[in-house]
Amino acid sequence: MALLPFDDRDGTIWFDGQLIPWRDAKLHVLSHGLHYASAVFEGERVYEGRIFKSAEHAARLVRSAELMDFTIPYSAEDIDRFKVETVKANGIVDGYVRPIAWRGSEMMGVSAQHNKIHLAIATWVWPSYFDPELRSKGIRLAISDWRRPAPNMAPVASKAAGLYMICTLSKHKAEREGYQDALMLDHRGLVAEATGANIFFVMKGELHTPTPDCFLDGITRRTVIDLARQRGIKVVERAIQPEEMAEAEQCFLCGTAAEVTPVGEIGPYKFTVGDITRTLMEDYATLVRTPAQAQAAE
Repeated sequence: MALLPFDDRDGTIWFDGQLIPWRDAKLHVLSHGLHYASAVFEGERVYEGRIFKSAEHAARLVRSAELMDFTIPYSAEDIDRFKVETVKANGIVDGYVRPIAWRGSEMMGVSAQHNKIHLAIATWVWPSYFDPELRSKGIRLAISDWRRPAPNMAPVASKAAGLYMICTLSKHKAEREGYQDALMLDHRGLVAEATGANIFFVMKGELHTPTPDCFLDGITRRTVIDLARQRGIKVVERAIQPEEMAEAEQCFLCGTAAEVTPVGEIGPYKFTVGDITRTLMEDYATLVRTPAQAQAAE
């Protein structure tokens, strides 16, 4: 099947203050964001024409930029409005939204104090992140050789482009070996997250998840924790040793793109798609498509 390249599509992209034709949304090859990864972004889902938890994503984008030592020239409220405008302009009912901010090309070098800060927002139709058939029985994860850095080694609370370099390397290797994704450990050798999603384990009826002290405390992660607690499921946030995965009966990933995705295997460890996982999948799917409930969740 031929791929539809992202630089050659119909539609419009919001770019530095206005909607422009999709194919005209370009930047210079000497942009600082390309050479030094001075860029931050968000990934958001549109369900039935509504961006789920848009305000939280906009606030995180602004905060990510601050952690990367630059200021986006628009408020979170402005960005919210621009996203809605872009979704409507492209007629997106169910899809994805990608806001991104980056340093431009005025200065080229490690120092870029005077570079213009750009903001763009694109949106497109996007189905399930993982194959629906695979999701029904649980996807397979390899264990990555790369580790999430310590908080004093990188701006780990920022959704910064550079932090995803090792995610790409990990996922590529996993896919070459027949897996769908990879589990990443942290700098201490503890369970951290997948390449683009947080992870949960069901152990003796409780939900266990790593403490997000060196990776993003995902917006979907917090949503799933709220849903679990509403069901009376105890949620434990703690340090998890890799060998503890042998004690888990169920496992799933969660994230804006992944939503709630069951995991059937991580390296030598096996899991079933059990009742708690199915319940949270259903609760999340209901929440994102129920305007009144989703509004209350924000």
